[in-house]
Amino acid sequence: MKKIAIVLLLMMGTFVFNGCGSTTTSNDSSDTTLETNTTTTITDTDFETTDWTEETHSKSVNPNYTEVFSDTKVKRLDFVVTSERWQSMLNDMTATYGTFGSSSKSSSLIDTDEDPIFVPAEVYYNGKQWYRVGIRFKGNSSLQSAWQSGILKLSFKMDFDEFEDDYPQIDNQRFYGFKKFSLKNNYEDSSFVREKVAADVFKNAGMAVSHTAFYQLYVDHGDGAEYFGLYTLVEEVDGEVLDTQFTSDDGNLYKPEDEDGSQFIEGTFTESAFEKKTNEDEADWSDIQALFAALHDGTRTSNATKWRSNLEELFDVDVFLKYLAINGIIQNWDTYGVMPHNYYLYNNPENGKLTWIPWDNNEALQDGKNGGALNLDFSNLNSSEWPLIAKIYADETYKAQYDSYLQEVIENAFNVDTIQASYDTYSTLIQSYAISERTGYSFLGSNKSSEFTQAISELKNHATSRERAVESYLD
Repeated sequence: MKKIAIVLLLMMGTFVFNGCGSTTTSNDSSDTTLETNTTTTITDTDFETTDWTEETHSKSVNPNYTEVFSDTKVKRLDFVVTSERWQSMLNDMTATYGTFGSSSKSSSLIDTDEDPIFVPAEVYYNGKQWYRVGIRFKGNSSLQSAWQSGILKLSFKMDFDEFEDDYPQIDNQRFYGFKKFSLKNNYEDSSFVREKVAADVFKNAGMAVSHTAFYQLYVDHGDGAEYFGLYTLVEEVDGEVLDTQFTSDDGNLYKPEDEDGSQFIEGTFTESAFEKKTNEDEADWSDIQALFAALHDGTRTSNATKWRSNLEELFDVDVFLKYLAINGIIQNWDTYGVMPHNYYLYNNPENGKLTWIPWDNNEALQDGKNGGALNLDFSNLNSSEWPLIAKIYADETYKAQYDSYLQEVIENAFNVDTIQASYDTYSTLIQSYAISERTGYSFLGSNKSSEFTQAISELKNHATSRERAVESYLD
């Protein structure tokens, strides 16, 4: 656990709770009067998990997707963290990214391998408390950009038993069966729905993908609960996605990150380019190395049938082709083909094949940056830099399957009428929460309602344009 030692040296605050689940924090051990007449003072390590039930907190139940991931409600989470711990999180960010609200002298992103620090916090949901939950800020360019812009609506990572070694009371603590989540801040998304709709499309097309839901977040770091804004809760891939969408979570899970090796260029493989999220103690990347060898084998041009057979023994090409079709239709530029990140590879124990899992879709559903999203025919793809796409699409058999998936997706998972109806439904659901975000805790400007409405309208027009793009390509 990175840099946790820093946090554990801090002065431990005292948490004060009332009978209704309301919270405040105190730096001394005296009782504090809250809205009700009954209060209980709990020291940092001497506490009872009075709200703990098997259904809500234990590891022994199946994940409750119905409770956690609603498509029809905006739910609420509250974080309560001592002022000292909150300040330690801010100090850690300052050490990495500079003074809050001040841009770096260089226009390039600060490169760091260190995640922000975890600290213990109390999490409240529907009147129930989860104890000493690990929370930290998360993100890459979005985290740095928001911080340097002076916007405190930062994304969070939540891990419900991160601190179980320090607090035995929370051993194997879960949130309705879930161990951890990402709580994403919808960075630069005035519609607030890109992450959710893109995940819906992948899910409806039959791909393994994280579940998502809208949540309003309140944070009390010593001065009472403050509205931090409308977030999207995202299921972690190295958690219940493997447990529930595959037959086993025993396989190798990799999260490639921002190195040449993660682009699959011949001769560039490095272990550091494929960070292991499972089986970390086993120094074995042989499955990834075998994929490199099969992809670049000379039989691709001399014996295509043999090349496809060898590749398909190691890599679920069919899943990848469906992913390419979906990603091409929805236009996500911030992933493989333009950027060397935002995907997972899982060695599925059921068939022994590395399987593609999409991740981080907040930049989807638009042409995007860095030259824009890939064309459906990949005519703007740099083939030498992105050989996994280039070599597979160049094969006539695989191209035909890709084309059929484009047709399937545009008729079903990204059917224009269905998608536009989703935009209407979600915008009605979340608008009041979005436009009530506070200055300094929002990526919307001064005219929030107009910006939100315009963003939804642009998404609906985008759906129509993508239908035309597919029709043009297939014709």
